[in-house]
Amino acid sequence: MKADARSTQHHHVVHYEGSTCQVYEQELIGEEPLLIRIEGQPYSVVMRTPGEEIFHVAGFCLAEGIVDQPEDFATIGYCNQTDSNVATVKLQPARREKIASLLKRRGFISQTSCGICGKELIKDLCQILVPTTDRTRITMSQAVECVNRLPRHQRLYEKTRSSHAAMLFDSELDLLGVAEDVGRHTALDKAIGKVFMNGQLAKARLAVLSSRTSYELVQKAARAHLAILISISRPTALAVELGQTLNITLACLSKKNGLLVFCGEERLDGG
Repeated sequence: MKADARSTQHHHVVHYEGSTCQVYEQELIGEEPLLIRIEGQPYSVVMRTPGEEIFHVAGFCLAEGIVDQPEDFATIGYCNQTDSNVATVKLQPARREKIASLLKRRGFISQTSCGICGKELIKDLCQILVPTTDRTRITMSQAVECVNRLPRHQRLYEKTRSSHAAMLFDSELDLLGVAEDVGRHTALDKAIGKVFMNGQLAKARLAVLSSRTSYELVQKAARAHLAILISISRPTALAVELGQTLNITLACLSKKNGLLVFCGEERLDGG
């Protein structure tokens, strides 16, 4: 898909080194708000890199439990053809009726709220999440190789050094979808949204992330029925607790060599 013209912007930068300085133009990654309206009502405002809004919104709605299948959407589009910063979602009548109570919550589940502890949050999330029963197994070397493929798909990172990326693989470790964005969450939403709307999400088993893994990313992986989540940096404690609850394998690259596996080690074989 052609990149949005606003995905990067040129800005002047002055590079100081010792007693010399050089002025040149540097590409910076774009960041703009996206208002997601569901059934005519504002649901959430998220910051993201412009581009691939339809996939972004599809992945976001899957993660939130608003849809289970692409067919649950009646339409996904923009408020008008000139404003891609406002996306609108209309659901099929049966789906709208089924999730009426969720729509009233207006994104509560996806946001950290003061006064809610980790255990309460996980209990709340598990109302829309179920543990995976997937038994996919891969070797440690295969997992590391998947991570090593990430730089090949980071066009925005090459230009700006400030984007995140997410990749989805099937059980044969064939690449199903990849996306970049200024945000960790949005990159995963976009990658999942692509695979979801292409009707291939049932094949997805593994996600590779350029960031750390927080609980929200585990939530998104669980909604996509992913069994293995591998990140560049270490997960948070709450992410590991949620991963254990949902039977998801969480791992990250080790500073020395190989992987650090925090839960679900039965899916990763030595070698």
